[in-house]
Amino acid sequence: MNQHHESTGAASAGTQITLRGPAELADALPYVLGFHPSDSIVMIALHGTRGRFGGRLRLGIPSEPEEWPAVAEQLAECLVMGSERRGRRPDGILVFLCQDPADGETGGQVMERLRTLAQRLRTACGGLEVPVLEALCISSGRYWSYCCPDTRCCPPEGNTLAMPGTSVMAAAATYAGLRVSGTLREMEARLTPWPAPRAAPQERALDAAGASLLPRLLSDAEHEQVGAETLELAGRLMRRLAETPPAPGRGDPDAVDDELIAHDEAAAVILGLQDRRTRDRAAEWMEGPEASAALRLWRLLSRRCVGPYGEHAAAPLTLAGWVAWSTGDEPAARVALGMALRADPGYHFAQLLHQACNEGIDPEALRRCLRQERGKRTRSKGGAASRRARVRRKPPRPSAAAPGCSPPAARPGAAEPRGRTRGRGVRHGRQGG
Repeated sequence: MNQHHESTGAASAGTQITLRGPAELADALPYVLGFHPSDSIVMIALHGTRGRFGGRLRLGIPSEPEEWPAVAEQLAECLVMGSERRGRRPDGILVFLCQDPADGETGGQVMERLRTLAQRLRTACGGLEVPVLEALCISSGRYWSYCCPDTRCCPPEGNTLAMPGTSVMAAAATYAGLRVSGTLREMEARLTPWPAPRAAPQERALDAAGASLLPRLLSDAEHEQVGAETLELAGRLMRRLAETPPAPGRGDPDAVDDELIAHDEAAAVILGLQDRRTRDRAAEWMEGPEASAALRLWRLLSRRCVGPYGEHAAAPLTLAGWVAWSTGDEPAARVALGMALRADPGYHFAQLLHQACNEGIDPEALRRCLRQERGKRTRSKGGAASRRARVRRKPPRPSAAAPGCSPPAARPGAAEPRGRTRGRGVRHGRQGG
């Protein structure tokens, strides 16, 4: 049957895995994404006669069916146009709808409820002249095909998924050294703000930090100083985390990290990161020994953006996504960046990183840019220190002011020169992303 085509995807740079039919496609999905998706639309572009895997995207299933037509069109366009930007239009598309049953619902009922969404996606892709070669619903440990009419291989009650670790893809992934990071729900839980009542002390700390820092963030005179203080505090917290590395037997590693950082410390860094320039400086902690501690800190801070401060999580979530991507953990990067865009859909840095990560762009170009910025700043500081040392070694010189006059800054009551006041676009103490 033509729906049971052969797809070949790369498990690693040197491993090709051939998947035949819906069963192997369904079993392979967690290895393709790097996690077990839940409540998700997943679409994968296919290229060539053998169906080589290309670009892929994931989005949470909209709860309101009236949103499905617009979402289907947007996803189809995003996948097809993104593939074209990378150089090749897809020859076909795979669609997966993954959702666990609600209370009192069966997997078969989930499949029927999502049938309209599957049809919308197939129609949207067909409208762009790219066929959906297979559309599967995965729910409650079973899978159903929306494309295959043969009840001998795709019965109404669905088929059972292979036991974890027993599929063709599982064996190949083990050989290639790949692993599945867990479920999407588990990955998002590491980044989700604390619920009430646990959040109450952190919310009070954020209120206090906002009252203290917002006027300074809006002040030309103190703005840069706030940024320096934020980065210095973040560096101290990273060193503290690095001194307590995650280890087996210590329980939940996130809970251990949470105990190491006080509410007021977390609040100060969260508020400081709302400034774009400070956030960009923090993004330089992206590789080497710094990266692990930075990732733990950004995840921790994302969990502390509680209550009305949920939108503030866009900054630490984006930084968590960036460090994960920079260090090669693309599944974790996509999850964090997707959550950043849920926190603030207009956060520009998250938009750019999310698109680049999904399109398979090498993060080295951005790493190189950040290294250069850090190097220039280091050289500038070194040059300034050298100039100060030379000035100290020189004998005092008489003032160049006219006889009988003092330099302007020494005159009693003389005002220090000020630059023009610049608008900072700060909203609730933050600059645009």
